[in-house]
Amino acid sequence: MMDEKDKIRIIIADDHAVVREGTRTLLEREADMKLLGEAADGEKAVHLIETMKPDVAIIDINMPLLSGIEVTRRAKSLSQQTAILILTAYDNDEYIFALLEAGAAGYILKDAPGQELIAAVRSVHSGEPVLHPSIARKVIQRAIYSQDKGAEVEPDVELSEREREVLKLAAKGLSNQEIADTIHISIRTVQRHLNMIFNKLSVGSRTEAIFQSVKRGWLSFEDIV
Repeated sequence: MMDEKDKIRIIIADDHAVVREGTRTLLEREADMKLLGEAADGEKAVHLIETMKPDVAIIDINMPLLSGIEVTRRAKSLSQQTAILILTAYDNDEYIFALLEAGAAGYILKDAPGQELIAAVRSVHSGEPVLHPSIARKVIQRAIYSQDKGAEVEPDVELSEREREVLKLAAKGLSNQEIADTIHISIRTVQRHLNMIFNKLSVGSRTEAIFQSVKRGWLSFEDIV
């Protein structure tokens, strides 16, 4: 039996009870996942994230009191290591841009098969993107073009040469396995490098790490095309 401390700790936030029940049933079947709590509105979702510090928060866009975008934005200031996975009925570029810029780690539609949701939870937890690479590149390009050159960033954060190499490959949309194959290391080593990057930058996803790197001037447009 898997040790409790090794399980992916999750919360669900959706104002539809049937969606929460269905998602809960899916998660409870997985030996490596543990549901910590559920929220029917945005304020409760923020409270759960702040108090429970889950590994992954599955969040809807439209909820009472606070939207999924605002929940994501607040969550990242309260629990930076929590990966936000958006589960929604809306397939719209502007929603995707707003959510990823707020700090979401991935985006999946409610009509996706159950096992796709389970795979998405595992992916965002391990630092894998849950978004088509072309959309991810568009978001990063927008960040590069709109970045505030005068924005302040923590000056004392340094990545190793290998960590920067991994980050640049991640920015191009490569999966962990593709990164491992490209630079001839194991996938576990790639995951370890990504975890170190996330910890150093106080983020919970690739997209956030890439945004931070853009702000610091570590990544350019040429690095992601």
